[in-house]
Amino acid sequence: MAFEIASAQFTEMMESVHKSIKSMARSQQEQARLTATAYAAGKRVAVVVNARGVVIETRFTADIADLTPKELAAAVTAAAQDAAGQVERKTREMIQELRDEQARLPRLSEIVPGLPDVEDMMPKMPEVSTAPPSARSRARAEGESVDGTMEFTDVVPLDETRPDRPGSGVAESGW
Repeated sequence: MAFEIASAQFTEMMESVHKSIKSMARSQQEQARLTATAYAAGKRVAVVVNARGVVIETRFTADIADLTPKELAAAVTAAAQDAAGQVERKTREMIQELRDEQARLPRLSEIVPGLPDVEDMMPKMPEVSTAPPSARSRARAEGESVDGTMEFTDVVPLDETRPDRPGSGVAESGW
């Protein structure tokens, strides 16, 4: 009797998994077709990005010459970041819908006690910087100092005062 109940639960779960996989494939196709358009500088600059946030089109109005090169560069950057943010938000919404759907499925640990759930073991994606390459915030996020040199935090300092290490500690003098 217990085997029949477990078998029925497993069959039901597998059907749900198959539906979830089909839904995921459909969402992936929809996400791959996403685009977003953003405007800047009083709609004189338009930038279109694809589902990955890659610029696929940039358009300027006829009065773009009114902008200085610095203003134009800032407008293109702002529009590209805005459009990429739109795509990212749409993608997050799609992912949340899938997660909500998957949350209705029983967890693996509920079916097989003691078995870890894969979701709990997945690493979290780090935040991606939109700062220019030379910005202080980007350097700090990537573990660099402001002057561009690397800062190592997991270093064991060399102890040159140890008596079992004569000389510089790099190579023995008799070699």
